[in-house]
Amino acid sequence: MITPTRTARTDEPASALLGTLAAQGASGAVSTEAGIVYLAAGHVVHVESALTPDVGDLLTHSGALAPDGWWEAIDQAGRRCRVGRQLVDSGHLAAGALELCHLGALFDAAYFVLAHDGPVLRFRPGVSHWLGAVRAVPVDSVLRESRRRRELLHRIWPEPTIDLAPLARVPGTGPADLPSRRSRTLAQVDGVRTAAQIATALACRTFHTLVELRRLAAAGLVVPRTPAAVPAPAPDPLPAPAPAPVSAEPGPAPRPTAPDEPDTALLRRLLHALEAL
Repeated sequence: MITPTRTARTDEPASALLGTLAAQGASGAVSTEAGIVYLAAGHVVHVESALTPDVGDLLTHSGALAPDGWWEAIDQAGRRCRVGRQLVDSGHLAAGALELCHLGALFDAAYFVLAHDGPVLRFRPGVSHWLGAVRAVPVDSVLRESRRRRELLHRIWPEPTIDLAPLARVPGTGPADLPSRRSRTLAQVDGVRTAAQIATALACRTFHTLVELRRLAAAGLVVPRTPAAVPAPAPDPLPAPAPAPVSAEPGPAPRPTAPDEPDTALLRRLLHALEAL
């Protein structure tokens, strides 16, 4: 049995280690290749992954929170791991709205972290996430929900590359009579964006976006883009974003000096995840 002390890479699947740590009431961060699971007293309090939009992306892109309010909370409470509490106490966000967004981001990221149930890179006891406590979820509930989502997506379309690859429309397919959410999702498929980037652009939870993308794939309208398959359209020329300063300490990504494009936002979160590892 693994005790709640710092561990290096192990061949034990993430789900098994999470179950062990839950039984021990451990607190800390479990790192895998796809993301990080944060525990407090044996419960999951946050999950982050570079493959999904984070809480800040969901709140600011949806218009529920102004970007200035988000960065103000990070500046004032990030190092104290109380960003969520700061948002509520300052009146920028209602507690219920924060909890709903947090749970959506938690389960979205947990799906990718547990999708292949790969080995744990390490466990760091006592490490807390800068967002702070919002809503604790039992480990069993997270594992069960991740399994349910995986099975549902498989029933819709069994090809998992839809989840990670850049996506393109199938040539020769004309406009389809689609429900509004599916139509909006299809409009974001440009041969360059991945499911996570499409979810960010739509300010939508990743799982809901994956459901629509797999339905579009099942209808023959969307395919994963490969070099030998559908050519990607040339992107519009954009000015290069100013480089953001890199912090040597764990914490939220630095405040951008200019609005990030989806690709830049994804790379910024991936860089932060690699620093944390």
